[in-house]
Amino acid sequence: MTQIALGKPSLSSNIKYALKANVLPAIFLQTLAICIGLSYFYWSAAQPVFSFVAELRAEYGLGYAIVSTSIFGGLLPFCFMYLKGGIKTQVILQLLFYCVLWALMGVLIAEFYTFQAYLFGSGNDFFTVAKKVAFDQFVYSVLITCPFLTLVYMWKDNGFSWSKTKPLINRSLLTIKIPTVSVIYMLPTDLQIPLFNFVLCLFVLILALLHVEE
Repeated sequence: MTQIALGKPSLSSNIKYALKANVLPAIFLQTLAICIGLSYFYWSAAQPVFSFVAELRAEYGLGYAIVSTSIFGGLLPFCFMYLKGGIKTQVILQLLFYCVLWALMGVLIAEFYTFQAYLFGSGNDFFTVAKKVAFDQFVYSVLITCPFLTLVYMWKDNGFSWSKTKPLINRSLLTIKIPTVSVIYMLPTDLQIPLFNFVLCLFVLILALLHVEE
């Protein structure tokens, strides 16, 4: 991964830089996620694995979402960034930031998936999946997750100082990932969080690369 040069580039230019730097990993993970989704429907040998993961999710509920999302969205990206030299100051505080933030996001996302199933049903037909994807990408993401994640990452990038962050709040971040989201909503509810966790690392790394320390 290429580090972003220091200075005062705009948020939009940093997003473009991060997306460009991650284009190949993005294609790889999106393709792999789609393959995992297809294997659920067409590869019978994989069914025991899916059943095991679904049983874990069903048994532990929000606890599973909290722990797994904290690991995939927080701990693993933090370790990657730290080993690559991208985190040099406030190491413990940043570790807590990543893990706590994504533990909370795990609860939010799990509840949102449950709400989607209640609102639109649990079917995997075209119209059900399309409604879930549209609501996810153009309502939930735009109004809740993207503004919130932009705000908290800007806060982290400014040394956890609200006074430094407040003047910079002038834009929002929107990441469209329709292929993966479509596959997620084609799976049973208990498998949606596990697949989401799988592709989450890339999303968090893109956010982390917006203002990498030198």
